[in-house]
Amino acid sequence: MATTESRTRLDVHIRWMIRRDMPQVLEIEQSAFEFPWSEEDFIACLRQRNCIGMVAEGCPTPGQGERVVGFMIYELHKTRLHLLNFAVSKAARRSGVGTQMVEKLIGKLSSQRRTRLSLEVRETNLPAQIFFRAAGFKATSVLRDFYDDSPEDAYLMQYYHRSAEDAFAADAPLRRLAG
Repeated sequence: MATTESRTRLDVHIRWMIRRDMPQVLEIEQSAFEFPWSEEDFIACLRQRNCIGMVAEGCPTPGQGERVVGFMIYELHKTRLHLLNFAVSKAARRSGVGTQMVEKLIGKLSSQRRTRLSLEVRETNLPAQIFFRAAGFKATSVLRDFYDDSPEDAYLMQYYHRSAEDAFAADAPLRRLAG
């Protein structure tokens, strides 16, 4: 059983977002953010050809059925993916749901096409900064007065695909020691 200090991993099924997911997505959005997206914001974004919505389904409370416990909205660009919105329900936080969603996105990167994943994080959103840093993202710049709803700055955080060449070069010292 999960405790407040640490929770067991909640395995989720990550799938395309569909219209009937919207009430659960909006519930997560409202509880996660001080300046949440509206349903119209989601719909306008998802109507764009390069915008994708995905949800993570799981059962955070034993005895209840599967429900949406997280979501992500991202854009496909020629050389990168841009994460626009990302949240996990309070009941499922710190149980690996966010990590599984990020892993899904990282799995879409390749050395031939989309080589990086980028996102903006509010300067006051320390939990998100720590989470994405732990997932391998690096803050690459500060975006001054980035948000329309506040004078707050954002950090541009990016994850770069580790190509086979990079992996080979990084492992060279180990090969010399082992060889």
